[in-house]
Amino acid sequence: MSGSANLTAVQFEQVSIIDLIRYGGSRFNESGLTFGHSYDNALDEATQLVLHALHLPHDLSPVYGTSRVTAEEKARVLALFERRIGERVPAAYLTGEAWFAGLSFKSDRRALVPRSPIAELITSGFEPWLGGREVERVLDLCTGSGCIAIATGHYHPYWQVDGADINDDALSLAHENKARLHADNVTLRKSDLFKGLQGEVYDLIVTNPPYVTNDETDALPKEYSYEPDLGLRAGDDGLDLALKILRDAPDHLSENGLLICEVGEAEQALVALLPELPMAWVEFKVGQMGIFVVERSDMVEHHARIKELADARG
Repeated sequence: MSGSANLTAVQFEQVSIIDLIRYGGSRFNESGLTFGHSYDNALDEATQLVLHALHLPHDLSPVYGTSRVTAEEKARVLALFERRIGERVPAAYLTGEAWFAGLSFKSDRRALVPRSPIAELITSGFEPWLGGREVERVLDLCTGSGCIAIATGHYHPYWQVDGADINDDALSLAHENKARLHADNVTLRKSDLFKGLQGEVYDLIVTNPPYVTNDETDALPKEYSYEPDLGLRAGDDGLDLALKILRDAPDHLSENGLLICEVGEAEQALVALLPELPMAWVEFKVGQMGIFVVERSDMVEHHARIKELADARG
């Protein structure tokens, strides 16, 4: 409806915001959709699609739930529902927005939808893992959309944060998110893991690299086919990149530096390969999520074995 339309002519449907959310949730469950991109259930995803279509804030007070919608608004909502069901497009790609660590990021097919539990670490200042140690420089390796780097810079404005990625498309999206969130203390760099970061040293390296096995990637639901394969696939056990990061991280960490790395369900495979490496597995509010913390000194001590495993990956 244009701004010059006659508001007295607007016809409201006998349908409310909460009616549309309930209907969307029912249709999504009935259609067997997969929820793994920011939202883990049908009602939450339906809520975000409805609010987006109605140009309402994502945290709208429930008091507005009984508000009725116009025929035009209902049509917009139902069109989004039909795309979500018919095409299996992730909701964040339909709305162009994903929330991460309480911040709104632009989201599209250039990078994975932001969804890492590392968000919880960012907002808690990476404690107790940092143990109060001083931090000046941080690296987010495999930054994708830039969500980890930019959120880290947002909540820790006195840290200098680098975000690095091999993919030009992902970096272009990260640059847009940097501007969107005025992240002046974040620098984005092109690098194949550490290859483009020679001589750079950080107090903290945080990384959410690809860690899905080849078989698992091939079997993922259609929703994941919209995301870049480069951001998911990591060999037969999901550890092709994680092992190289463990091998090379000590060269880019200060003496008391720390590595935080997400490997998801490849956790068991990593522990089996490196049982001697002291890795602390982070417990989140929803439980353990395949993210470990390791000291530089421990990676140095076990470097020979790590290098042997990583070099075998090519």
